[in-house]
Amino acid sequence: MIELEAGRRPHVRMTVHPEAGGRVGHLEVGGVPLLRANPAVGAMMWGIYPMVPWAGRVRHGEFVFDEVRRHLPLNLPPHAIHGTAFDAEWEVVDAGRDYCELRCPLTWEFGGVAHQHIHLSEQGATLVLTAAATGTAMPAVVGWHPCFVKPDDTALEFGRMYERDDDGMAVRRLVPPTPQPWDDCFVDPLGPLRLRWGALQVTIASDCDHWVVYDEPADTTCVEPQSGPPDAFTIGGATRLEPGDILQRTLTLAW
Repeated sequence: MIELEAGRRPHVRMTVHPEAGGRVGHLEVGGVPLLRANPAVGAMMWGIYPMVPWAGRVRHGEFVFDEVRRHLPLNLPPHAIHGTAFDAEWEVVDAGRDYCELRCPLTWEFGGVAHQHIHLSEQGATLVLTAAATGTAMPAVVGWHPCFVKPDDTALEFGRMYERDDDGMAVRRLVPPTPQPWDDCFVDPLGPLRLRWGALQVTIASDCDHWVVYDEPADTTCVEPQSGPPDAFTIGGATRLEPGDILQRTLTLAW
């Protein structure tokens, strides 16, 4: 575990867990814990973890790439979900008082490598995630899965969302957002995305153009920026990486 801090008191504390998917585990701002930080709930529902080389579900763990049908392990049967790195061990490349650099090989048939840069300040946190193709071309989607303690209030407004079928899977069609609660993928934010705990307000921003919001649990709200939609390998939205290419995105939290 890596402990990061910022501010003179320090005002902000964070833990990063290379051994548990390279995730941010605990984030406390002015004494307020922002994240669900209990590993006992399972790898998919605590901290802020990176999703790479895909984000969300891949239907039945199957897709076609370069005219060949590919198969992924079904880690949430009957689907594959959230990539290969969120429960893997990451290598610590560098670390200081308020930052760390992590690296992890991508354990699937295409190979490749993922890299994270995490920086903490008194005003916020910045996370940069990179997927790189090495020996062969590969599809890629990157993103993060933050599991926030249920906030007192939210401002999460979007122009459109992906329709889901009877399997609960996103399809290509975009429709007007339905009322909450959600386990859905959205595009076109209509304003800053914000969560509030008492007097503490956090703004979530990213250069990702897709957002999954999962707020069905009574104690958790997940606001997940992604570079493509769930099942992007099939419905479209993944990035093709040739050997040497990278896909890089940034997540910022500002308080």
